[in-house]
Amino acid sequence: MAAPKRSVKSPSAPRRGGLFGAPGELNSLFGEILDWMLAPLLFLWPISIAVTNHVANQIADQPYDQALSENVAAIVRLVKIDGNRVSVNFPAPARAMLRADEFDTLYYQVTGLRGELVAGDREIPWTEIPRDIGADEILFRDDSINGEEIRVAYSFLAVPPGRVPVLVQVAETRNKRGALASRIISGVLLPQFAIIPLAVILVYLGLSRGIAPLNRLQARIRSRRPGDLSPIPIRGVPEEMRPVILALNDMMQRLEENLQAQERFIADAAHQLKTPLTGLKMQTELALEETDPQQLREFVVRIAAATQRAAHLTSQLLMLARAEASHEKIHSVEPVDLEVLAKRVAEEWVPQAMAAGIDLGFEGTGWPLVIEGVPALLRELLNNLIDNAIKYTPRGGRVTVMTRAGTRALLEVEDNGIGIPEAERSRVFERFYRVLGTDADGSGLGLPIVREIADLHRADITLATPSGGQGTLVRLSFPRRRVELDAAAASG
Repeated sequence: MAAPKRSVKSPSAPRRGGLFGAPGELNSLFGEILDWMLAPLLFLWPISIAVTNHVANQIADQPYDQALSENVAAIVRLVKIDGNRVSVNFPAPARAMLRADEFDTLYYQVTGLRGELVAGDREIPWTEIPRDIGADEILFRDDSINGEEIRVAYSFLAVPPGRVPVLVQVAETRNKRGALASRIISGVLLPQFAIIPLAVILVYLGLSRGIAPLNRLQARIRSRRPGDLSPIPIRGVPEEMRPVILALNDMMQRLEENLQAQERFIADAAHQLKTPLTGLKMQTELALEETDPQQLREFVVRIAAATQRAAHLTSQLLMLARAEASHEKIHSVEPVDLEVLAKRVAEEWVPQAMAAGIDLGFEGTGWPLVIEGVPALLRELLNNLIDNAIKYTPRGGRVTVMTRAGTRALLEVEDNGIGIPEAERSRVFERFYRVLGTDADGSGLGLPIVREIADLHRADITLATPSGGQGTLVRLSFPRRRVELDAAAASG
C-alpha cells in the first residue's frame, strides 16, 4: 500500500391487552370500549352498595333517635337533686312510655352523685364524662348489652363541683332501625338489578351502532381490487378515523411511488443487462466463425472483458436490491468501528490502485469511531467510492480515504481526477446516469448504491471539489453511537 505516507490526524474535540383480558392480548376496539365503560360501573357498584347502606342506617336512626331523645328529656324532668340525694318520681304515664314493644327492648338508667344506680337497668354500660357538659345537651352512641347492639341516648345533669354528674340514659335495641334500613336499601338497590343489565344492553347497542361506520369502511376497503392503491375517499368517514385514513392514503401513495420506481428500475436493469449480453452473443458468434488463432484470441479477450462488465453490472444490481430490502434495514445492525473498516477496505484496494498507477492513501483519527450499521453494506459503500475514485483518476493521480471525528463520524474519499461538474452533482445519484464526456467503464450504479446505503444508515452525503481545485471529494456524515460519543466527551 502506498500509504499511509500522509500524516495521521488526531481527533477533533467534540417505538395491548384488554382490561379483562390477558396482558398483551389483542382485543377488538369494540371490546376495549365496552371494557372501559362497564368496568367502572362494576367497580363503583359495590361502593354504591356500601354508601347506600351507610346512608340508610343514618336515615333510619333519625326518627328513632328523636324518640330516644324525647324519652331522655322526659326522664331528666323527673329527676330531683336535693343536696346529696337524687330521686326520680315515675308516674304511671312515664313508666308506660318506657315499656318495650314487640320489636325492640327499651332500657333506661339514672345514676346518682357517686355513680350509683338510682333507677332503671344496671345493664346499660357506663360512659365517660365529657370535659364540657352542655345544659340540656343529649348525646348518642352505639353500644351493646349481652352481645346485642343497642342505640343509647344520654344526658348529664349539672351538679355542684367535686360531685359525679347525674347520668340519664335510655337505650333501645336496633331491630326496628335495621328493618327500616333494609327497606330503604331494598328500595334503592332492587331497581339497580334491572337498570344495570338494561344499561349494559343499551351500551352494547349504542357501541354497535357507533362502530357501524367502521364496518362499512372495512367492507369498502375489502372490496377494492388487489392492485388498487388509489386514495380511500374521506367522505362519510367518522371524524376520529380521518387521521388514520389520511395516514393510510399517504402510505399507499408512497407504496405506489415505490412500485413505480421498482418498475422503472426493472425496466432499466433489463435494458442495461441486454446491452452486454447482446455484445457477448455477437462476439461469441464471430469467434465461432474465426479460424485465425490470433484473431480468435482477440475475440476471447473481448468476450472475457464483456463478461467481466456484465458480472460487475449484475453484482451492483443485486447489491442495490439488497440495500433496498427491508430485512437489511431491520436486521444485522451492530456497532461498527468506521475507522477500522475504512482502513481495511483501503488496504484491499492497494493492488488495483498500484496496477492503475494511483497513489492510494489512508488518513485516520487514531481512535475508535463507532457507529451503528450493517458491516457488509458499509463495506460495499466504501468499495464503490474507492472504485469510482480510482476509475476516474488518471495514472499518476492520488486517492485518499479519510475518517474524522466530531459530533458525527465523517468518512471522506478524495481524488484529483476529472471531477464532477457542479451542474451534474444532483444527477449522479440517479440510477444508470453517467456524466457525459467520460470514457471510463461504468454502469451508473456506484453512487446510487452509495446513496441508498447512506440513507439506510441515516448518513448525509455531499459532493465537493477538493481544496486543490481538481477532482472530487465525497463526504459522508454518520450519527455516532451514543455510548461512544458520551465516552469521547468525558475523556475530552
